[in-house]
Order: sequence, then C-alpha cells, then structure tokens
Amino acid sequence: MKATVIGSRTKSLASIPADVCSARRASGTAGTISGGQDQWLLMLMARRGSVTVCRRSAGQDRVRRVVAVDQVHASWTADELGPALVAFLRPCDGVEAVVVVDNVALGPAIGGVRMRPDVTPGEVARLARAMTVKNAVAGLPHGGGKAGIAAPGLAAAGHERVMRAFARAIRPLTDYTPGPDMGTSETSMAYVHDEIGRAVGLPAVLGGVPLDELGATGSGLAACADALSEANLLDLGGARVVIQGFGAVGWHAARLLAERGAAIIAVSDSRGATWDPGGLDVAALRAHKLSVGQVAGFSGGTAVPRDDIIGFDCELLVPAAQPDVVTADNVGKISARVILQGANIPITVEAEAQLAERGVLCVPDVVANAGGVICAAAEYRGAGRAEAFGEITEKIRASTAELLDRLRRAPMTPRAAAGQMANERLRRAAALRRRF
Repeated sequence: MKATVIGSRTKSLASIPADVCSARRASGTAGTISGGQDQWLLMLMARRGSVTVCRRSAGQDRVRRVVAVDQVHASWTADELGPALVAFLRPCDGVEAVVVVDNVALGPAIGGVRMRPDVTPGEVARLARAMTVKNAVAGLPHGGGKAGIAAPGLAAAGHERVMRAFARAIRPLTDYTPGPDMGTSETSMAYVHDEIGRAVGLPAVLGGVPLDELGATGSGLAACADALSEANLLDLGGARVVIQGFGAVGWHAARLLAERGAAIIAVSDSRGATWDPGGLDVAALRAHKLSVGQVAGFSGGTAVPRDDIIGFDCELLVPAAQPDVVTADNVGKISARVILQGANIPITVEAEAQLAERGVLCVPDVVANAGGVICAAAEYRGAGRAEAFGEITEKIRASTAELLDRLRRAPMTPRAAAGQMANERLRRAAALRRRF
C-alpha cells in the first residue's frame, strides 16, 4: 500500500475490501486506499478548522483543499458511479460534518443538509447515492450529494452560528449545492446562501421556492399515488392510510391524500402515535401538533404505541420519518398493500426484497419522494413555484409510469427497476464527459 507524506508524519493505510472505502486513522496520517477499480487519496492533517477531502476523477486523485479533523472513522461503498468526493469538516468547536458528492455526470450535485446528533458518514454516503439515482430517474440535470452535521439540538442563535460556519467550510466544494433536510429548514438555507451565495430551498422573501413550507415532497407523493390509481393499483377513495412521521413530508402527504378521499387512520411522530379507524381530522391534528409539539394527546384519536402503526391493516403505508425504520426484523408486521417511501432510505434492501416476494408494491424513495429535489432543481434555474409544482406532478407521474412498465416486463424489485432507469441515463451522460 503506497504511503504519502504530509508534514513530518507518514503511515500506510491498512488493506480493506475492494468494494469499500474507509477512513480510520488519527490526525497526521495519509495514504491511498483502493475502492473498486479506482484509487482514493485520503489526507488527514492535525490542524483545526479545515476540511479533509477525498476526490476521485478520471483515474487521477486530486485534492482541492486540505483542512482537517482529529480523527475520522467512516466507511462507504464505492463503485463505478462514485462517490466522487468525500469531505470531512469541523466547521466550529464541537461540531463535526461530512459532505459526500456522489456523482456529477448529469451536472452539479444537489442534496440536503441533515443535522442530527447521531448522523454518520455512512448514512450520508447512502443518502448521496439515493440522490444520484433520484435525480437521474427524474431526468434532472444534477448529480447527487448530501451533507450531515453531527450537532445536538440547538437554540436559534446556535443553529445560525453552526449553519454559517458550515457554509464557510463548504465554500470550495463548488460541485455541491445544499438544500434543507431533517434538522434544517428554509431559514437554514438562507444563512448558507448569505455566506456563499449557493443554496436551494430558500425562503420566498429571498426569491426561493420554500419546498418544506409548500410541501414539495408531499405533493410528489400524492402525484405518485395518482399514477398508481390510474394504473388500478390503488383506489384512493376510502383507502386507509398510515403515515409514519408528521413533519413537513408527512403532514403535506396526509393533507393531499385526504383531499383525494383517503382516510388517514394513523399518524406517528418521534414522541407517539394516534389512531382512528374512521379517519383522523388531519387539519385538527396539525393544529394540535403545532400547539403542543407532538401528535400524542390528540383528542380526535386514540393513543397507540408509536412503532405499532406500521403493522396496522391498511391499503397504503407512507414511512416519512427516519432511515431504516423497516428492516428484515420487523417487515413481517406490515400488512399494507402499497408503500410509498416518503423518507429517504426508510426501508432496507433486505426488507424491500421480502415485500416484493409477498406481492406488496413498495415504490422506492428515489421515485416517490423526488418532489423536493425536483422543486429544488427548478429553483436552481430560476423557476417560480407554479412551474416547480407543475414539474413535480409531470415528472413523478412519468417516472412512476416507467417504473410500473419495467416491473411488468421483467421480474425485479421496484428499487432494482429504478436503478436501471438511473444507470441508463448516467451511463449516457458519462459517455459525453471529457476523459482526458
């Protein structure tokens, strides 16, 4: 294993499997590690307030800027698609962050900034790959990226300080444009844009299309449900719907599905769940949550254990909360006929395979919840909200129809079909990129 000298210290990185790239060394080390058919250059330096960058491009490793962290321990899967860049950051004292730019064959990467105390580089890498596939499936001229900030719950002043520091740290990562995600908002993106002039999902007052406020992702889920209804796979009139998560995605999905005649029979958030077999009053539930900060205690429903609702008998399940909430361990509890993935990577690949074997149609996140990034891409090029939401409906209905057509033509899981759609477009785009 070849070693590279930085400053006065040098060390070879340990050998690892060829399909995994890892960073696990104390500060002041550097070396090359293999990932698929390419070589990665990893640099760690013992200075505070900088960025550690791993970049792969056209068979040649390049480092745009090296600033550093004291210790990195992370792993991610590498293949011919990417990641193209992984950057570890310490934007300010006590805060660690990572940015993954997975693939830019179709254009500059767009992806949300997730702020959570337990966010990991591996999770961010998986989410960045999901964004690559999602953007390609939707036919957007953008690659996939994602950022994670490991920070505890912060008051408004602390949140602004961290977001502005994060923005300054990512200034040189020009292939990545951030947007809101779990733990960040349109206001967060306003801070980023104010610092570096690069963000999407901005407040309307700044000319943005506030995708969380307007419900871009929820609108996409509704458009996907409409496409399934047209294909006679889901009858929305009277359909019983269970929604896990009642934030920006879950709330708007519940509202729009109820407007189409569905009965929202159960809803959960991080603190509890409420249930009414005849259908919850979604507007009243929203008002209750805004008042007390949780769905628990809603007078219009019966309190039930939070995690039980995924097993409730229903026509449609919408997991719109955390990643990996449905796994091989609990997938057997699901009795829904159709699943629309409202969150990013809410169901593991193993669980998806079991659902497919049982005949449950599970539309993956890269198709069903693409409304947010479609809206972000429209804002990126200067479109307004009417045009953005028109594109959400058009693109998600089209990608859902293509997904169903591929499933009819060959036996495979919906995620595999979506992967086919993305890979074909990515390969065509990559063939047009300069290779010298």
